[in-house]
Amino acid sequence: MAVAVVVLATGCSSGGQGGSDDGAAPGESASASPTPSPTPAPPPRATEPAKPKKDTCHRLSFSEAVAPTADLETVACKKAHTSETYAVGRVDNVVDGHLLAIDSSRVQEQVATTCPGALQSAVGGTLDDARLSMLRAVWFTPTVEESDAGSDWYRCDVVALAGADKLVSVRGSLAGALDTPAGRTTYGMCGTASPDEKSFERVPCSRTHSWRAISVVGLPAGDYPGADAIADAGSTPCQDTAADRAADPLDYEWAFEGPDRAQWKVGQTFIRCWAPD
Repeated sequence: MAVAVVVLATGCSSGGQGGSDDGAAPGESASASPTPSPTPAPPPRATEPAKPKKDTCHRLSFSEAVAPTADLETVACKKAHTSETYAVGRVDNVVDGHLLAIDSSRVQEQVATTCPGALQSAVGGTLDDARLSMLRAVWFTPTVEESDAGSDWYRCDVVALAGADKLVSVRGSLAGALDTPAGRTTYGMCGTASPDEKSFERVPCSRTHSWRAISVVGLPAGDYPGADAIADAGSTPCQDTAADRAADPLDYEWAFEGPDRAQWKVGQTFIRCWAPD
């Protein structure tokens, strides 16, 4: 205890030598005046969590576009990019007074419904125009760590598919792209073959193709109707539409593409009609 008292007394003295606590540089004598109390450091400020902005563009790979989270890095929309943010909002993650995790099924399903539902108003045209195009909605939420820090946003982007796992590099905005015939051609859905052939691949109509998606047949909402019911619903209207387009109404081809059970589950409750182009 005696040693401890001596050490404390030395630390409090303004005339000690050799220590750095007195504020004197080596070789200088310390002032005998009391050392002023240091100014308390200001308390840390809470910063607003970063969040995405509407009408911004991004360079995403296909795998990044279909991931649940994405960084907020942007590029000028007049430069080459692959996605454009058309809607930003806040997730509703409080249920019965309980805060749900950002990656919970309920929160993710909410965003997976909201973003596709807002796509058509963003890209223009009619609902059928959107369904006959290669434009698709993708969506993102914060990471779990970002959510824990206060982020509660969702972000909806539009991308143009270039194939099964590629994106079109776009210059300019996709807002209202389907309002014009040129836009509907550029981003329309075409195929490298009939959709019932193994070599079939979906491509934008601005690229080399031999078939085009020409119309849509809506199906009643509810449970998946089954392949036979879908075939019955699509045959006559698709055949009639192809006949109307054909140069010879007695000599033409047509095909239709109906949703399977998995596609139905994610919202494709319609049939696409196809014809050679």
